[in-house]
Amino acid sequence: MRTKRNFSAKREAIYSAIASTKCHPSAEWVYDVLKPQIPGLSLGTVYRNIAVFKDTGIIRSVGVYNGQERFDAVLTPHSHFICTSCFKISDIPGGRSFADKAMYDYVEQECNASVSGHSTVFYGLCSKCRQSDNSGISTEKR
Repeated sequence: MRTKRNFSAKREAIYSAIASTKCHPSAEWVYDVLKPQIPGLSLGTVYRNIAVFKDTGIIRSVGVYNGQERFDAVLTPHSHFICTSCFKISDIPGGRSFADKAMYDYVEQECNASVSGHSTVFYGLCSKCRQSDNSGISTEKR
């Protein structure tokens, strides 16, 4: 039997912090943002509520980057770009998921499995990191 979970003020604030940002926050980020507004908030409370959100399917984990698990409240199929320097995570515009029924059918056949979803992640340098990476390089031809 599934227990009904009520949304307390803290739980609602934690979910709202995750859902209202596009930065794919970590639990620590959520805690740092909410602590000034909710002095009684603990990091443990944030972690416990995030676990509840993941278990109930209202957020998902994007993965662990730079030692911190990151979360997304956008549940519609979409892909991500992750900067390998600053670990900024961005949604790929347009909601493209880069897989179609033919790809699912292929994977199911090759793996003798039932596919329920997928994740596509692109890695590289974001524009800010590319700019700082190129700042010390001379554009002069030799």
